[in-house]
Amino acid sequence: MEKREKLGSRLGFILLSAGCAIGLGNVWKFPYITGQYGGGLFVLIYILFLFILGIPVLTMEYAIGRASRRSILPAYEKLEKEGTKWHLWGWPAMLGNYVLLMFYSVVTGWLLYFADMMLRGVFVDAGTDEIEAVFNNMMASPSILIRYMLIVVIITSIVCSIGLQKSVETVSKVVMTLLLLIMLLLAVRSLTLPGASEGLSFYLKPNPDNLKDAGIFQVAYAALNQSFFTLSVGMGGMEIYGSYIDRDHSLAGEAVLVTALDFFVAITAGLIIFPACFAYGIQPDAGPSLIFKTLPNLFSTMPGGRIWGSFFFIFMFFAALSTMIGVFENLQAFAIDLKQAKRWKAGIINGLVLAVGSVPCALGFNLWSSFQPLKPGNCVMDLEDFYVSNLVLPIGSLITVLFCTWKFGWGFDKFMEEANLGKGLKVSPKLRIYFQYILPLIMAFIIIYGLVTYFIG
Repeated sequence: MEKREKLGSRLGFILLSAGCAIGLGNVWKFPYITGQYGGGLFVLIYILFLFILGIPVLTMEYAIGRASRRSILPAYEKLEKEGTKWHLWGWPAMLGNYVLLMFYSVVTGWLLYFADMMLRGVFVDAGTDEIEAVFNNMMASPSILIRYMLIVVIITSIVCSIGLQKSVETVSKVVMTLLLLIMLLLAVRSLTLPGASEGLSFYLKPNPDNLKDAGIFQVAYAALNQSFFTLSVGMGGMEIYGSYIDRDHSLAGEAVLVTALDFFVAITAGLIIFPACFAYGIQPDAGPSLIFKTLPNLFSTMPGGRIWGSFFFIFMFFAALSTMIGVFENLQAFAIDLKQAKRWKAGIINGLVLAVGSVPCALGFNLWSSFQPLKPGNCVMDLEDFYVSNLVLPIGSLITVLFCTWKFGWGFDKFMEEANLGKGLKVSPKLRIYFQYILPLIMAFIIIYGLVTYFIG
């Protein structure tokens, strides 16, 4: 078996984990989901779930990875009791990784395309209608979507074929730092726009009136899914990084750091988006296109906006790419652990599978737009997102919790022993009842409620 790599530093682990979590889930999905589900109250529930559900599950994924030194399926095989079948979850989980990347690669291509347009000056002095036209033309063009998607897939497979420490860890330290600085500057600029206070109120002030259409339980379900999506928990995406780290630091503290970084980026993204929405008359519930219709307006009014806009979309592309690489690395480790594949060979095979598998998502916005799965108005990406966000991530997170807390799984004592190795924040034994009973019940109720109302609500 090919020897598993190790990360070079704790900072590398934190930034790689954060890079896997921070990306489209924060800057693309979080703002438009927030807009669709009423603003401030959704944000409040999301924050609650992020810390009472997200941190525990993230800690458990890290513990499974570090104790096993394996990817998700062989990790369960190594830690589970003889005769149990927890490892079978590894197959739908790994399929979830592929499906996630099949639409993530397309949306990452959108960011690359917009970075290209910014660099060319297409958005200089452009109005709202002209910016929307650029986005709509991109979505209507199979050649544009597939071309930029292929660039993303090729870069991802090459980086993951070279190695984790040699490439991703080094790049992540620079890219993530610059991304955070640029986002802070953009948030300050957005908050000074005319009408920004109205957008800020919508974003941060809980307003029950905004829940009339969706209802509180549906909002809670969306917030739960978003907390899992943005942290990439439930399908081994973060577990793999636990398998690469040493035992110098306890895992709860690492989970808190990564979650705090993830939370900071998501909240900052909202501070950029929503004041700009209200300043330029863009509906905050515009959906997946929100960031692409809002931010170019912001850049077009800034001194040096072409430069700032280019920087933002370039580094946002790299942030999304870091998530691509993080999830792709899970596929790499899976192939290495199960098939003893060489890293370079696994990179080529996974890259080819991903390139072919991403085409339906790209065509779903144009040539295949008549295919509307699940609900009228859906497209291929909605189907893929449903499988990942509504099934794999929440169900996988529930399985992780049960495995780590019940005797018929790995068990709470073994989980706590692994999680508390090293210096830092410890998991208290007083949390046993919460982890064993309350946490699974909350998750199970919201999962079932959400699935039922998705189709009949």
